[in-house]
Amino acid sequence: MNPILKQDLNDIETILERVKQQGIDFLNSIDTIPTSTKNTITTDRNLDDSGLGALSALEEFNQRLAPLMVSQTGPRYWGFVTGGVTPASIVGDWLTTIYDQNTQATKGRGGVSALIEIETINLLLQLLDLPKSFLGGFVTGATMPNFTCLAVARQWFGNQLGKDFARNGISESIHILSATPHSSSIKCLAMLGIGSQNFTKIKTIEGNREAIDIADLEKNIESLNGKPFILISSAGTVNTADFDDFNAITKLKEKHNFWWHIDAAFGGFAACSPKYKHLVSGWHSADSITIDCHKWLNVPYESAFYLVKEQHENLQVEVFQNSNAPYLGDPLENFSYLNFLPENSRRLKALPVWFSLLAYGKQGYQEIIENSVAMALQFDDFISQNENYVLLAPTRLNNVCFTLAGDHNQEKVSSFLTVLNEKGKVFMTPTIYENRKGIRASFVNWRTSELDIQIAIAQMEEILLSI
Repeated sequence: MNPILKQDLNDIETILERVKQQGIDFLNSIDTIPTSTKNTITTDRNLDDSGLGALSALEEFNQRLAPLMVSQTGPRYWGFVTGGVTPASIVGDWLTTIYDQNTQATKGRGGVSALIEIETINLLLQLLDLPKSFLGGFVTGATMPNFTCLAVARQWFGNQLGKDFARNGISESIHILSATPHSSSIKCLAMLGIGSQNFTKIKTIEGNREAIDIADLEKNIESLNGKPFILISSAGTVNTADFDDFNAITKLKEKHNFWWHIDAAFGGFAACSPKYKHLVSGWHSADSITIDCHKWLNVPYESAFYLVKEQHENLQVEVFQNSNAPYLGDPLENFSYLNFLPENSRRLKALPVWFSLLAYGKQGYQEIIENSVAMALQFDDFISQNENYVLLAPTRLNNVCFTLAGDHNQEKVSSFLTVLNEKGKVFMTPTIYENRKGIRASFVNWRTSELDIQIAIAQMEEILLSI
């Protein structure tokens, strides 16, 4: 054995104790760690011949790389719909690394990680009050579950025409309808060979909405003259957390032949709360759903899952089967996740979610969702009552979309946000809404409190006086 590796093995308890304490120190001071930094490094470091060993590498990390780390998991990081990490999810994530299980394993063939993932999907279906007719699996972020679902939708479309796109390639134009698709869905259309521009944009409801205009949707459906199509709808749009009318779409699905996909990356968790569950009413009728756990479920990054109705299982296997691995047996008889999603080998991404769901249950996540919305509404109240700001859209759930008041201040929005973020007390993201420059604050972190709203407001008021 390499001598440095052997020494690390002998010192493993000391190494992990150091890392544990460093992690505790970071989490205990998350409220005071800046939300942004100007620190940087040169990236041309030479690789040592013999290596440093884990403790020396940790020391260099603390000197060079740790200063780059910001409190993205903190209570005032309101950009990119970034959740935090709950204590239970940290336990699950650490154990995922320690046990290092490969989730491609079939049930009864080389591991039980598939069983853990299946159970976790079952727990999520209960949390979201969705039927067991959905099959699911874990991937990285919103892009990959959208990719997985839309890949199966593409196969479904070909199947309607008697074509096997997975084997023979796309030989027909695929009809895609959507009103306010997330950029990751558009990216998926490019990756799937459909084309990022090859979708029909449906009108949105009048009155400052981002949701599908059902009348215009039906008009576009009728123009297809019975041809199959794929509908991409939203459960929580990026700017204003708007929701399409799923009950109305359910009625359309009873009359027309289409694949219905819902991008519910963060908004799907509205189902956890009796107050907001009505926003996803009817979504159980969809063919596929995308949800991110590293957003509102507050687990570490690279945790998202797809849901596809089990009636489409054969189509899913047609797309993703690892057909050149005879040692794995028949893909339909011997369940293996490598036949159901893009990656062949994956870490046990489900475990942090499993720990969180068991630790906090339905009531815990109801309280996280309702607290986030309460904080968003409190921030909304400040924006609404302050003459220096104006809401660009009503706050429907957990995203507050606003700008500086007055058209003459549009040129100041970017500089205002830059200064605000550089101060490191709070972080928000720029946006464009109805051709106006704006700012978006997204509330999903389990730690966010009224004190954090007050700190952010104080920072904003201070900056407004200086620009």
